[in-house]
Amino acid sequence: MPSATPPSTSPSGPPMLQPSFEDLGTPLSDVTFVVVDLETTGGRAADGGITEIGAVKVRGGDVLGELQSLVNPGHPVPAFVARLTGITTSMVATAPPLELVLPSFLEFARDAVLVAHNAPFDVGFLRAACDRLGYDWPGFRVVDTVPLARRVVTRDEAPNHKLSTLAALFRARVTPDHRALADARATVDVLHALLERMAPLGITHLEDLATATDPVPPDVRRKRTLADGLPEAPGVYLFRGPGDEVLYVGTSTNLRKRVRSYFTAAEKRGRITEMVRIAHAVTPVVCATPLEAQVRELRLIAEHAPRYNRRSKHPERQTWVRLTDEAYPRLSVVREVRAGTPHIGPFPSRQAAQAAVDALHDALPLRQCTARLPRVARVAGSPCALAGMGRCSAPCTATQAPDAAYDHVAAAARTALTGDASVVVDALAAHVGRLAAQERFEEAGRVTQRLRAFVQGAARAQRLDPVTRCAELVAARPTTAGGWELIAVKHARLAGTAVTGPDEDPLPVVDALRATAEAVSPPVPPAPACHPEEAALVLAWLDEPGVRLVHVSDPWACPVRSAAEHADLGAVSTTVAGLWGEPAEPVDAVDPVDPVADPAPVATMTAC
Repeated sequence: MPSATPPSTSPSGPPMLQPSFEDLGTPLSDVTFVVVDLETTGGRAADGGITEIGAVKVRGGDVLGELQSLVNPGHPVPAFVARLTGITTSMVATAPPLELVLPSFLEFARDAVLVAHNAPFDVGFLRAACDRLGYDWPGFRVVDTVPLARRVVTRDEAPNHKLSTLAALFRARVTPDHRALADARATVDVLHALLERMAPLGITHLEDLATATDPVPPDVRRKRTLADGLPEAPGVYLFRGPGDEVLYVGTSTNLRKRVRSYFTAAEKRGRITEMVRIAHAVTPVVCATPLEAQVRELRLIAEHAPRYNRRSKHPERQTWVRLTDEAYPRLSVVREVRAGTPHIGPFPSRQAAQAAVDALHDALPLRQCTARLPRVARVAGSPCALAGMGRCSAPCTATQAPDAAYDHVAAAARTALTGDASVVVDALAAHVGRLAAQERFEEAGRVTQRLRAFVQGAARAQRLDPVTRCAELVAARPTTAGGWELIAVKHARLAGTAVTGPDEDPLPVVDALRATAEAVSPPVPPAPACHPEEAALVLAWLDEPGVRLVHVSDPWACPVRSAAEHADLGAVSTTVAGLWGEPAEPVDAVDPVDPVADPAPVATMTAC
């Protein structure tokens, strides 16, 4: 019998070997990584404003080389960038341009795997630079340390996944300071720490990194049974932890479908995946209407302050701007609304409220001192510097008679807060125009932000005030099934809701809704008797097409000339149009036609 060919050889080539699992990929210890960080003049890659490149080449934990160079971006470095990075226009004035630095970096990184913290930003700038300068993009493999960190660093360890936070957590040898080489060195230590944590998860080869951040880990997919038995109806769902604590509150028009999505590839948020791993149960709360579900979600978030919800947890932190009740009123940022004085807001933060105060001070010479002044002083006070600049009428110096000039200023401020905001809008719009004409765009932008904060705060308060004063309001909206969706609102708070069928008389349901609606104590206007976001949801519902007013206990109207008139800030010169952000929500009139009840109460309502 002729001898057989050994299985380890081939008649026409080298020996054929059965590869091991280690041969199926490139071990991470053999991969050459180039960790890169850029400092830029802004956030747009198309502008290509790179001011510094820093890169570190590593393999197997050893540093093979470093590259660092300042880059002349071809235009001045913005002031806020200089404050952040310490790189000034004078520093880059003599630096080489990007067309001389980029080839050196491409050669340094050749045949390596690029690594960056928030890689889309840095790689986007590098690709845009290659396109602009005529270089072919080498097609680097790219590893982003941000999603890797989200996979293995929990919220218990770090509040976020910023480079500075991770560097402190992993005790990096270099502290990131917004300079390219230092940040790249810190990213090297973060990368090594993340890879060390991923090794027990089976991520040991370069090819494993491609799927390291894939959603739906097996332990999360196994939790999909938590959605079993949930109703396919609108409502609120509460994820609960091992101790029955509320981890997360959400809302949906289909509870079962929404909760099931948390265990599929549709869920991309790392913090929510972490929450699902902890969750032991899901509690559904079925609601009659989507509006009720949204309101219940807000109330449950405010009640439980779930650790994985980011918004609406602390309504008490909302701030207001108040014109004080004094002989010579001044502006004050407060947490609570007091009766008898005008307020605007609420503002999402104290910084936003202070911006609105600054806008009023820019337009009107209100006093900014905090001393309580008598109507007529026995001894004249010393005028402050603001009085010398014409920004305060110095009522502290009035010793013979009350300061009538300041009374006019206070009256103008009161009008701007509660009605026509033109005096503030016109003054600041003119100021923005002058700054833009002088090409002082950064200052114009800051004035614009102050004006926007004031207009939005004033419009919000002027819209809240009438519905907050209304003791009872009942409205109806036709449903797609042919019936009516009914709500009862008291002092801006949703006090009850109901739905009628297509052949059901809605008037008895309206009577029952009014009789069973929640009792709500009147608040101090314009603060509503609920979470401000709840009042916003109710007002948005009332603004929807097809809504009919069934009953209004009090006049419900907004000023004809109000801050909402300036919501689009159209009074400002188009020279600085690029400085404007999102316009405030427009205020529309609710349809006054009422097919289900006596239309008499509707006649008292104007656009609101």
